[in-house]
Amino acid sequence: MDRWSGAPTYAPPPEPWRVDVVAPTHGHFDHVGDDAIDVVELARAGGTLVCSHEMSLYLGEKGVEAVGMNKGGTVEAAGIKLTMFHAVHSGGITITGDGPETTREVGCWGWLIEFEDGTRVYHSGDTDLFGDMAFVRAWGATIAVLPIGGHYTMGPAAAARAITLTGVQTVIPVHYATFPILAGTPAELAKLTDAKVVELEPGQTWEA
Repeated sequence: MDRWSGAPTYAPPPEPWRVDVVAPTHGHFDHVGDDAIDVVELARAGGTLVCSHEMSLYLGEKGVEAVGMNKGGTVEAAGIKLTMFHAVHSGGITITGDGPETTREVGCWGWLIEFEDGTRVYHSGDTDLFGDMAFVRAWGATIAVLPIGGHYTMGPAAAARAITLTGVQTVIPVHYATFPILAGTPAELAKLTDAKVVELEPGQTWEA
């Protein structure tokens, strides 16, 4: 989800690597690269690509097959169920091409993910806080992946409210510290919630 290999904090995976499912949350360059190059590369490495209908059309023009869907829909890929959930953000792909740089809006969304063992995870994507996050509680997610950087997404205070709305016990903060303007920190979030805050370094893994 949302690999940006051009990030200053990007940690390349060990080689050789394999991809089973590619599931971006929107088209911004800092999530999929310019021209969605990271999604294209991952999709060509194998696995199933799941995204918005609009993004699937854009990728189809590049010869990449994708399962296009919309919010409320569920797709099963590699034994994992992915339900597209609402997000409050924008999602334009940066298109470089031969002329002036432009963007193409493909939407934004989050994911409700159910793994083979029944573990359910809410990955919000880039978003502001919004009341319908409360529906995640009924869905039974125990882990959330939430942005905390601020400026372009929720900061720590809003993320803490999102934890309360969703009822999750564990949160993995993302979308912070890549640039100075993304100033929110896991430590700030931990002071505002009783949930377990899992702080990961680039390239680090964590097992639930």
